[in-house]
Amino acid sequence: MARPHIEPFCDRDVSFKNMTLPGFGRGMRYKMLSLDADTGACTMTVQLDGGYHQPPGFSWSELELIVVEGEVHLGERVLRKGHYLYAPAGYALPALSAPQGALVLLMYNTGEPSHVESDQHHAEAQAQLYHDVDAYMDLAWAPGNVTRPSVASGCLIKLLNYNPISHAMTFLYCMTPAFYQDNISYHDCAEESYHLWGTSWMMQFGDVPTGGYFWRPAYINHGAFASQYGCIALGRVDSKLFNHFHYNPWSTPVENQQRSAARVYQRDPLLYRWMVSHSHNHPHGPEDFEQTQAVRGEGYDHDQASVSDGKEHSHWHRHEHVHDHEHD
Repeated sequence: MARPHIEPFCDRDVSFKNMTLPGFGRGMRYKMLSLDADTGACTMTVQLDGGYHQPPGFSWSELELIVVEGEVHLGERVLRKGHYLYAPAGYALPALSAPQGALVLLMYNTGEPSHVESDQHHAEAQAQLYHDVDAYMDLAWAPGNVTRPSVASGCLIKLLNYNPISHAMTFLYCMTPAFYQDNISYHDCAEESYHLWGTSWMMQFGDVPTGGYFWRPAYINHGAFASQYGCIALGRVDSKLFNHFHYNPWSTPVENQQRSAARVYQRDPLLYRWMVSHSHNHPHGPEDFEQTQAVRGEGYDHDQASVSDGKEHSHWHRHEHVHDHEHD
């Protein structure tokens, strides 16, 4: 999901545009939240006007939808506020309508928005992957510790979709009133969020209100976090979600990426040796700035700080190993 960094943004600040792509008919308006200019993959807030009707058909892209306000009729079923669906590419959905109008969040993940009228799935569609659920009523909130280290208590999730190959996830998350987490975070994956209701606060970007949205590429700092009265949002990641927590608000995405590699070295040095040794007899773990940066207070020993003047060879990882070559 290669999209530019969009943050902060609130869809209440822009106007709807008429959907003019073929297959969607009249009465569908959208606000573009993020777009991959190469593939056409996008996330949109979509207003379906009262009386809107779309015939049965499929998209060339896998798509996800959640009802934000109102009701959507899908065939003979009624999808109410909070209902979520995932449809793989080529999956033929029943006729879709909104007799009284509805607001939905619509995500096309692998290509541009498209609708091919058909009552049959495409021959190569992975139809068994389709699923939908009333996420508000039929799923229980779970602790936010789907990944370790975990977010602070008071941030809960409902898992909506999971890709076992890429580890991509779609989920609802909420912050309870008075939620607060004081550290800074970044991830090895892109992260997306849309505030369905409520306001949260983030140190770098301020308040994120109802309709607030971000698309955040990997390794970008965010946090600390807080929510005074609570909020609920839809979140997505495009790969395995790992929380890299730290307290350095000035670190760059490049430094964060290097620190991620350092943490791989710390967790599994033999795997790291195999990955990046490049025939060197002692692979040096990359620097973890959270461990080596200068800090204030009695706990910091300047005499023991790792330094390198271009001649002295000093390893921050501080373990003994044998050299078979000399250093100038």
